[in-house]
Amino acid sequence: MTWPERRRGSPPLQPKVEGEVLDYALELAALTDVGTARPNNEDACGAHAEGETRALIAVADGVSLGQAGEVASDMAITTLLRAFAEAPGAPAGQRLYRAVQQANIEIYDRAVAVPELRGMSTTLTAAVVDQGELTAVHVGDSRLYLVRGREVVQLTKDHTVAAEKVRMKLLSPERARTHPDRSVLTRSVGRELIVSRDRLGRKLAQGDVLVACTDGLHGVLEDAEIARIVDGRPPAEACRALLDAANARGTPDNLSAAVLRVAGPTPGAQVEEGFRGRLERLLGRLR
Repeated sequence: MTWPERRRGSPPLQPKVEGEVLDYALELAALTDVGTARPNNEDACGAHAEGETRALIAVADGVSLGQAGEVASDMAITTLLRAFAEAPGAPAGQRLYRAVQQANIEIYDRAVAVPELRGMSTTLTAAVVDQGELTAVHVGDSRLYLVRGREVVQLTKDHTVAAEKVRMKLLSPERARTHPDRSVLTRSVGRELIVSRDRLGRKLAQGDVLVACTDGLHGVLEDAEIARIVDGRPPAEACRALLDAANARGTPDNLSAAVLRVAGPTPGAQVEEGFRGRLERLLGRLR
């Protein structure tokens, strides 16, 4: 099941895994909005579910003059989902990494071939969960957050001039939020034939929530607010609530959110519990 999304919301997916891990499930949704100040939407987002234990979410924010940014972000999501689906035999993380590069090549080639699209590029942040393992690939200043309980962690780093200054201790994180260079990208998809992609991975647990979003959203909502908004909400409802909150703040940009929730125990966690976990559940029934 795949849905690229530019204007409308997407229903959550709730697959169940047959076999030993009966309660394992992934729920996901993606939503984008033009915002309160722009005439057109240069964001795009999408989600893809493959089988019953693997799913992908992604967001993109086009960068260019005129409508070329809209073309770039749409190509990024469409190409990413297509390229990922076309390589089912490889490990999911490797497929995602290559799919981002394929999106970069196709956007670059289109920009070279069509004068009206010259110089277009886009951010792209994508995450795949496979058997409880997260792999994310990231370029630009869209973000991926992990919400675990009441804690929220920004997993990606912003590829902007302001963020580079923060990492060099030349600028405080607070000042960076309003700095003129906060949206000046140091990397973007489609700008050059080969793009440098950040890749990260980690093990997820039951209840973990991934939030991918563009800067139109994280630029006006604090990290703690994002965590509070998604807490306890199904992904489709969480996406809508995030966009509504950012629009209520008068965000000056387009905005997108994609949310993935691990609704059941991950396969790795079940294996780690082993005999002890089953024994504890048995004893609990006998008490």
